[in-house]
Amino acid sequence: MTKPPAPKRHLPTSPFKAPVAPAPKHFAVGDQVTHDMYGLGRVIGIETGVAALVDFGSEQVRILVPYAKMTKL
Repeated sequence: MTKPPAPKRHLPTSPFKAPVAPAPKHFAVGDQVTHDMYGLGRVIGIETGVAALVDFGSEQVRILVPYAKMTKL
């Protein structure tokens, strides 16, 4: 197995702007969401900074931060 390449660091002397980190996603209980793997669901619980519990109808799934595959509708 090979490791993914390390992210390039920004040098202070670089003429280019430093890359901006994406803002963290925030969800609240009752938000309707979509997930790339599970489909449509509704947030039924939040563990602040750790995970969100989402009801997708057929199952309840605990989605961990950074919620890469989940978006709010």
